[in-house]
Amino acid sequence: MLEAKATVETVGMMGLSARAYWLKKLEQVAEPVLSALAEGRLRADMPVESKPGMEADRAKFTHLEALGRLLSGIAPWLELSDGAASEEEQELRARYAEWSRAAIDAGTNPASPDYMNFSEGGQPIVDAAFLAHALLRAPVELWEKLEERVQRQVVACLKATRTRRPHVSNWLLFSAMIEAALHQAGEADWDRMRVDYAVRQHEQWYKGDGAYGDGPEFHWDYYNSFVIQPMLVDVLEALHAEDREWDGLRDNVLKRARRYAGVLERFVAPDGSFPPIGRSLAYRCGAFQSLAQSALRDELPEGVAPEQVRCALTAVIQRTLDAPGTFDAQGWLTIGLAGHQPGAGEGYISTGSLYLCAAAFLPLGLPASHRFWSGPDTPWTAASAWGGAPMELDGALK
Repeated sequence: MLEAKATVETVGMMGLSARAYWLKKLEQVAEPVLSALAEGRLRADMPVESKPGMEADRAKFTHLEALGRLLSGIAPWLELSDGAASEEEQELRARYAEWSRAAIDAGTNPASPDYMNFSEGGQPIVDAAFLAHALLRAPVELWEKLEERVQRQVVACLKATRTRRPHVSNWLLFSAMIEAALHQAGEADWDRMRVDYAVRQHEQWYKGDGAYGDGPEFHWDYYNSFVIQPMLVDVLEALHAEDREWDGLRDNVLKRARRYAGVLERFVAPDGSFPPIGRSLAYRCGAFQSLAQSALRDELPEGVAPEQVRCALTAVIQRTLDAPGTFDAQGWLTIGLAGHQPGAGEGYISTGSLYLCAAAFLPLGLPASHRFWSGPDTPWTAASAWGGAPMELDGALK
């Protein structure tokens, strides 16, 4: 019988703990964006790779994409208050939190060379929502510690997106997320109707067994993880007490998120690959945001141990971020799933879009003492099953 084991080969070869490896990858992904923004040179330095002929169009949106998507993924780590963490990690976190606040200032200040587009075209509502999600996930480091001037800038930019009309799809949650952030900011005119519409429509679009349609139809893609499950959970987490019906929906939404996290865990093959189905595969390991969020929230399904999720996500990060060609010579992400594969980018994909891969890093918001990090290497479901070990059958959410 084959031995079932977690295949975390890169971590073993490098002699690093899984957490240290994740932090190295976080630095590799985040530093070019945040250091450039902190110095007012993102527009000057960041390339705009896109589908040929779309460069000028995507240049209108790509910088906000990079900021919002990156911060939404690293926000829980920035917010973590872990006095037991190594001195090196604490210093790293403090530097990145300072850079992140400077980046938010640069992106929302009309006088900045890196001022971003919050009101032209349809795309700004998407990435303003990712920025809003970051504010919810790090309310101290990315909101309370902002200067009052910068807070006013952020509020003005988020409100500017209200002129954008979302598609009748997962985009409804972008509007809801922006309003949730405005509520957190103490804005009395946050719009309940935008939240209510998004929440009610997704309840109608629930298809069963933990999956929602992206609009009325079900799509075989990862948008339940890229957007739907994480934003629906966190919008209701922030606002469920504001409405009795929202509060009543919350338990079922959380049950569905746990089920979907369990499905994602089973998608991870023994070598860390996963089915290349649907659109937006250039978001790479960001396809596992929902699993990462369930781990962060300590809401994994029964029978799925935190340490096996650590091993599964580590394998996915390795497959998608360690592949040759993933970063260009200057350290910017390139379009692709495993390396540089320009054909993996749809017309709406550009360099900034790719930073949604940071969503896989959400469990860094758990302290190093948490079982997710401290538990022994444990094979995830596919590694165990295909290794010939005893296994438990899967079951649907009724």
